[in-house]
Amino acid sequence: MEPHRWLPLEANPDVTNQFLKQLGIQPSWQFVDVYGMDPELLSMVPRPVCAILLLFPVTEKYETFRTEEENKIKAEGQEVKPTVYFMKQTISNACGTIGLIHAIANNRDKITFEADSSLKKFLDDSVHMNPEERAKFLETYEAIRVTHESSAHEGQTEAPSIDEKVDLHFIALVNVGGILYELDGRKPFPINHGQSSDDTFLEDAIEVCKKFMERDPDELRFNAIALSTA
Repeated sequence: MEPHRWLPLEANPDVTNQFLKQLGIQPSWQFVDVYGMDPELLSMVPRPVCAILLLFPVTEKYETFRTEEENKIKAEGQEVKPTVYFMKQTISNACGTIGLIHAIANNRDKITFEADSSLKKFLDDSVHMNPEERAKFLETYEAIRVTHESSAHEGQTEAPSIDEKVDLHFIALVNVGGILYELDGRKPFPINHGQSSDDTFLEDAIEVCKKFMERDPDELRFNAIALSTA
């Protein structure tokens, strides 16, 4: 059977905010650019921040690290709170949408949905599913797929062909119950990055982003956007 493949999204707040609007989310929280990782530039990001989406290149160095990290966690274990909403990625190029779902699903107490929100319905219907079942559910969930397609054409750069191999990937960073989690549908489970709080979340999440950049010092293709109060 042909694998599911979507067009990639841009890490562009205009695109992601329009996407959230079309999914039925009221604009009390909006994505904004993170222009840099130093304190002065972080001070420009409106607070509070409830999620970060990081776009980064999937390189050989990263894939080596990913395997090592997975093996280490399988051997040593980690705490993942049962309230963390996590889903796997089975659709090529859907990482932007899955990042958005992870960002919203783990901040439902803060987000206001429209009555007919397709994303709220997806989250309600999938709340008791496991990560693999949620992935399968998204494959057949037309309302989100159609919104993703229109958003993929909204970006500032021309959307690549659907068959073109894209080596950029989105992950979400969220704070659930005082723990900072990295949510990546290509990984088998969430990654616990230690303690955080609503007040320190942005700085804590940026420290995780810096580690991605330090692992690939020759790469420049990193981009972070923050979901912050409008």
